[in-house]
Amino acid sequence: MLKHDYMPVSQDQPTYSEAPLQLLLFVDGRPKSRQQVQRIRAYLKELQAEYNFELQIIDVGQQPYLAEHFKLVATPALVKIHPEPRQILAGSNIIAQLKNWWTRWQSAVDSYLKLQEDLQERIDDNLRTPSPKSTIASVAVSAELIKLSDEIFRLKQEKEKLQEQLQFKDRVIAMLAHDLRNPLTAAAIAIETLQSNYNLETGRFARLKPAMTAHLLKQARIQTKIIDRMSADLLQVGRGSDTELPIAPQKLELGRLCLDVLEELRDRYLAKSQKLETDIPKDLPTVYADPERIRQVLVNLLDNAIKYTPQGGKISVAGLHRTTQKVQFSIGDTGPGIPDENRERIFENHFRLQRDEATEGYGIGLCLCQRIIRSHYGQIWVDSVPGGGACFHFTLPVYPS
Repeated sequence: MLKHDYMPVSQDQPTYSEAPLQLLLFVDGRPKSRQQVQRIRAYLKELQAEYNFELQIIDVGQQPYLAEHFKLVATPALVKIHPEPRQILAGSNIIAQLKNWWTRWQSAVDSYLKLQEDLQERIDDNLRTPSPKSTIASVAVSAELIKLSDEIFRLKQEKEKLQEQLQFKDRVIAMLAHDLRNPLTAAAIAIETLQSNYNLETGRFARLKPAMTAHLLKQARIQTKIIDRMSADLLQVGRGSDTELPIAPQKLELGRLCLDVLEELRDRYLAKSQKLETDIPKDLPTVYADPERIRQVLVNLLDNAIKYTPQGGKISVAGLHRTTQKVQFSIGDTGPGIPDENRERIFENHFRLQRDEATEGYGIGLCLCQRIIRSHYGQIWVDSVPGGGACFHFTLPVYPS
């Protein structure tokens, strides 16, 4: 097991220590990448024995917002953050890239240090030069102004950070409140069905076969567990300062999960006489994802498909092994579609199309879907032709074999 050191970076510019060369090594928990990470760390240790630099190792599973901050598309990745300009090395040949860039990085450090020395010499020369008292006083005042300016800048950054955290918590609370409606409704229907068919005199469920009784009890248990998970997330976000939803990825059969969600929503699309078409290959690879989070994505997308597909319309669900590293899922409908100019904006928090202003909902379901998929290093997008329906796609990483 690799030992990881985590660096909390919450501002655009990280702080630097005395070592002029600053490197970040981003790693993940995939067994498949472990050997590559060990080789990179061993090579960096060799370099560090001959040249002074600072290396900080970051697990993207623990701090995914840092990967988003540096706009990483793959891990492991090595990032040079100082001296500027910032540079990212990624892929399967990081060591070869590092060998190519190492001497250039050293030259950049030498240039940076020379610039610092020249600047310090100028400062020392100015201090040694006799100056009128008024000039000395002016320098002292300038120094105090600089200190005050730095303090104001720091306080402003703290204020912005606190405002961002408060806004994020407000969004999360709204998202969870939105998503709690589905499991609450499902659990309530199961319990009410059982209650209405229970005979107090006989102690049995009238008009319900044992299999149906067991099914309803199972559904009630499943939905209450989902509600419990969401409530726990709400409490965690309320206490913490993290700006990412917590995820617990594991090996997941995405096709099976989708079929389970479709079964939960069966009554809804049958009530509108909607036709369901599924194309989920049996040999679809397993993915590396959080089951409850991905369930939230599927429920939101299918809920929208059912809501906007007219009576007697068609809903399609398809899975595709897109590459050796990603699985793609698509959910389409025959609703009114989404105008081209709004395809990106529909994923914004609280954004709603004009036609939806009078309908129920908070306008945050798709925003939540995007946050969940991105936290898994996947992508989500929509293809749509106005009047011809919409088709939402998302990708997830394949579980490493």
